Amino acid sequence: MSPSSATPSPAHLYADHLAVLAERSQTALARAGLDHLVVPSGTLHYQVFDDRDYPYAVNPQFKHWLPLTRNPGSWLVFTPGQRPKLIYLQPRDYWHVVPEAPSGYWVEHFDIVVIRRPEEAQQHLPKNAARCAILGEPQSALGKYGAYLPNNPQAVLDYLDYHRAYKTPYEIAMLREASRRGVRAHRAAERAFRAGASEFGIHLAYCQAAGQDATELPYHNIVALDTHAAVLHYTEFDRLPPDPVHSFLLDAGASHGGYASDITRTHAHDTASEFQALIDAVDRAQQAMCAQVRAGFDYRQLHLDAHLALAGVLRDFGVIKVAPETALETGVSAAFFPHGIGHGIGLQVHDVAGFAASDHGGTIDKPEGHPYLRLTRTLEPGMVVTIEPGVYFVDMLLEDLRDAGHGDSVDWDRVAAFRPYGGIRIEDNVVCTVDAPVNLTREAFAGLDAG
Repeated sequence: MSPSSATPSPAHLYADHLAVLAERSQTALARAGLDHLVVPSGTLHYQVFDDRDYPYAVNPQFKHWLPLTRNPGSWLVFTPGQRPKLIYLQPRDYWHVVPEAPSGYWVEHFDIVVIRRPEEAQQHLPKNAARCAILGEPQSALGKYGAYLPNNPQAVLDYLDYHRAYKTPYEIAMLREASRRGVRAHRAAERAFRAGASEFGIHLAYCQAAGQDATELPYHNIVALDTHAAVLHYTEFDRLPPDPVHSFLLDAGASHGGYASDITRTHAHDTASEFQALIDAVDRAQQAMCAQVRAGFDYRQLHLDAHLALAGVLRDFGVIKVAPETALETGVSAAFFPHGIGHGIGLQVHDVAGFAASDHGGTIDKPEGHPYLRLTRTLEPGMVVTIEPGVYFVDMLLEDLRDAGHGDSVDWDRVAAFRPYGGIRIEDNVVCTVDAPVNLTREAFAGLDAG
């Protein structure tokens, strides 16, 4: 598989995608000795002691089959040798917007039954629930007696989750569109930053350009000005910008048909500053890491190589005084780069089975001393991963480094010079192929700039 900008539309790829899912599901069911795959879309959850519901999140196992993300109370049924069935809840309701009748390129591939009340689903599900692999959360069970309570057989989950790492051409097309949407919003957010907007204002500009609100985005936007960039998951939104403004880190993606993009860029307010030069150096290192996304390459080694590369950048800028190999061995590099190099991405931002040893289960350990790496598998064609190196100036981690006896490895005056900027992270979404990797993020930026 070698995706390109000439990839056919999802509609033309969908039938083949379903055929792959059917084949995988048939094998998974056989391993568990079961006859039917039953997947609820999920339900609304109410907040404790209140009558307000949490934002609905569709079951990823459901949206793997269907580009439906706002249809609670629906069900997918697959029985080997038969067309998949969709039980589609379209309630009679004047309090809320009711889902439209099923339509789109996917409809012709399903037997569709429309129901008006959630409990009506039971008459259309396989008669013997004991012969079903029901994948979902407990709240999806039907009625007060909990009929069709999800059982989540481990053998089924192990097989399906492991193979979900290998994206079909349809999925690549969906991820490509999610990247395009995210990149468009990144450009709008950068313009807002340059115009003097606050974190909250930048977030609103991003949502407007993405055409998605906070509950539709694949994860909570990280909009960090200045020292806030040193908080890895900074999810507050200050209403006023700092004065003066030094830097801007944006970690934000977009959704398309149930698939996610995950993109990070860092900007210096003064593009002639030394911090901009540091951003440029991290960017060059990041692109070299993206080029390592090759079939047969151990993702754990890519993570360790990233530490060496970033330590080299820090030494070039006078922040650390030791060789990259020493920085890695002593934990000096981890004080500046405390997270993993990336993760799988697809239906979920942090896609499943990142540590799976095989489709029978088991785990592949993380490198010793690197607890936050989210993917330890060997890269293979069809996998889509993020590559997100970072360099941060986090007071707590630097204090720990000094307390551990490695203070002499750091030039603290250089740290003080960069501390007001918080940190740098640059993240792309990259497809592993049989040949050169395909960088969906860079491709989308290039397409937007060319247009």
